[in-house]
Amino acid sequence: MNIKDLIPSEKAVSIVNLFKSEKGIVNVLQILKGAKLEEHISKVPALLVCVIGEVVFENENDLKETLQSGDFVKITPKVKHWVKAIKDSQLILFK
Repeated sequence: MNIKDLIPSEKAVSIVNLFKSEKGIVNVLQILKGAKLEEHISKVPALLVCVIGEVVFENENDLKETLQSGDFVKITPKVKHWVKAIKDSQLILFK
């Protein structure tokens, strides 16, 4: 199976659960070029990994990171953050 096969939607932002256990979840995100995953807060620490494409991750503490294939960012709990796609992108979120 391939990650791109998990998200058949052409919606600007799509999120699909890939795996869930007692200790955490793994989601696959697709953000199309120019679209934005709106501001939100994670209750727990998380890790966002860019698989394909290019996105800009920002948070309310003025962190701004450009992620391309293979890049990742650690997401601090209780800090507002958002993600904008520069190119059509697929990401994996571990929390």
